[in-house]
Amino acid sequence: MEHAVVPAWALLAYLVSGICFILALRGLSSPATSQRGNRFGMIGMTIAVVTTLVTHVPRLADLSVDSVTVVEILIAIGIGAAIGIVTARRIAMTDMPQLVAAFHSLVGLAAVLVGVAAYLNPGAFGILDASGTDIALNSRIEMGLGVAIGAITFSGSVIAFLKLNGNMGGKPIMLPARHVINLATLAAIIVLVGLFHWSTPALFIAILVLSFAIGFLLIIPIGGADMPVVVSMLNSYSGWAAAAMGFTLHNTAMVITGALVGSSGAILSYIMCRAMNRSFISVIAGGFGGDAAAGGGEAKEQRPWKRGSAEDAAYMMQQAESVIIVPGYGMAVAQAQHALREMGDLLKANGVSVKYAIHPVAGRMPGHMNVLLAEANVPYDEVFELEDINAEFPQTDVAFIIGANDVVNPAAKTDKSSPIYGMPVFDVGKAKTVFFIKRSMGGVGYAGVDNDVFYADNTMMLLADAKKMVEEINKGLAH
Repeated sequence: MEHAVVPAWALLAYLVSGICFILALRGLSSPATSQRGNRFGMIGMTIAVVTTLVTHVPRLADLSVDSVTVVEILIAIGIGAAIGIVTARRIAMTDMPQLVAAFHSLVGLAAVLVGVAAYLNPGAFGILDASGTDIALNSRIEMGLGVAIGAITFSGSVIAFLKLNGNMGGKPIMLPARHVINLATLAAIIVLVGLFHWSTPALFIAILVLSFAIGFLLIIPIGGADMPVVVSMLNSYSGWAAAAMGFTLHNTAMVITGALVGSSGAILSYIMCRAMNRSFISVIAGGFGGDAAAGGGEAKEQRPWKRGSAEDAAYMMQQAESVIIVPGYGMAVAQAQHALREMGDLLKANGVSVKYAIHPVAGRMPGHMNVLLAEANVPYDEVFELEDINAEFPQTDVAFIIGANDVVNPAAKTDKSSPIYGMPVFDVGKAKTVFFIKRSMGGVGYAGVDNDVFYADNTMMLLADAKKMVEEINKGLAH
């Protein structure tokens, strides 16, 4: 069976949906336009799904297999929509990183399932060659790539989800000779995809098994500090898997969407790696972000440090002219974003200038802190990226660190032996006063590196749960 010709109006509709996806990415580049970007994405996806249904459903009855009815398709869509709506309403904003990882795994699994279905019934997908007896050569290569990338995305995303959700430790799991094993497995997958022109079941199964395995092997050696890059990378993989399957299904919308997601995810991964002063290859090689990383500060914990209180922080910030707040993953864990916004409002009511400084890799996924602050209705014009605000710390009265660590660690600039050396960090130590919220002096962050800011003369440590500490500070500010 040859693939049916897609009508011109459908191609135009797919083009419109592609434009909507481009506008969605443009909107999502800024918190101020993110809602509009989401709407464009929803409109584009609706156009793509409806167009696919209208152009393909009437021909389903012509297939030589048990056809599905429109009712069954709509039931499946309804079930998926219900799961999505319930999940979106119930999921806590602090759990967004693992939710994103879970979504990536579903995209990868969908690519695998589509590839399996196309392989088992190529006639139904219009990918037979001219003889009508075998899968066309180009479709085999597309199918092999789509299945391989999808399987890698699925198993890698499952491991990322387990790490982010706390089911697995954030510490890297180092397998013996892991680099040799990974390179050999990747080489074997590439060779098998190249040999897939024979289209034998054994080759297909081998590609599947090895791809599932390499996804697992690539992610388990990666520690928590690299999780933002991993999430971005898996996002890119899911896009390329969708694009490859779009070629197999002769679906223009899938090709456009997959290419957009894949390329934007790759660009974001590059940006994230630059923000951490790390190469993409070094992230994939793993080994960074473990609890036992080099530079750990057991001895440094004995150095003298100053303990502050909520009353100290409230009094000094009330007297300040400017306060810069630097949030990190600790804020997310404590769900302190709403209390933090209240603190900012109280300070502004007292005539204090308040700004929020966001590091590109703060949290466990790209934009994690932006999402949390947006949920708490922090004004967009008060939120600044590292390069836009770092020069202001020397003129700032108070730097207020809540749950961040590695992104404010001066070892990134001074200690060449540190695993975070070269990573751009906030110069919080240059502020006149630093308040640093963390649970205890024993924690050293995901990179396993102690922080000299803890022991600086101008730093007061606020040791407590982040949310409780900020709430106590708010009580002091309100009086």
